[in-house]
Amino acid sequence: MLKRFALLLLTAFAFASAATAHGPTPQKVEGSIEIEAAPDAVWAVIKDFSNFASWNTAIKASTGDKSNQAGAVRTITLPNGGTLEEGLDDYNDAEKYYAYRLAKEDVKVFPVSFYSAKIAVEAKGAGSLVTWSGRLYRGDTGNFPPDELNDEAAVKAMTDFINEGLAGLKARMKATQ
Repeated sequence: MLKRFALLLLTAFAFASAATAHGPTPQKVEGSIEIEAAPDAVWAVIKDFSNFASWNTAIKASTGDKSNQAGAVRTITLPNGGTLEEGLDDYNDAEKYYAYRLAKEDVKVFPVSFYSAKIAVEAKGAGSLVTWSGRLYRGDTGNFPPDELNDEAAVKAMTDFINEGLAGLKARMKATQ
């Protein structure tokens, strides 16, 4: 009877361990900002996929192939000197949005192993509403990531990146008025 109980207990523990051991789940982040400028004026500043650094203060530099076609690639240099490569997935000039994804990560400089994001401009009263959303995976996709590569670190990094970028865009638009 004791052997049967021990076997049952061992089996239950094995199933419980397997049930709690899983990979990462996608995380979502979103930021938005209202800008006192017409949507066409705001879109004119952000629509060049390669020229990300002209308005985004969260990055030091950006280079790309100067194309706003799906498949275009840009490299962004972060203030810490690290670089990330992003690919353009969807671009709609008429509807004022584009969607892109991380093509080449560096979790040492940005604790995210993958993300896809979309930035859009729409009319809001006499001005604009810019919405930037992303879906991401943490830097370490194993079951027990270190603190600097876990979900919280990834969400914080992406949220801070988006919010700083939006604030930089608003400041840029204010300076040009």
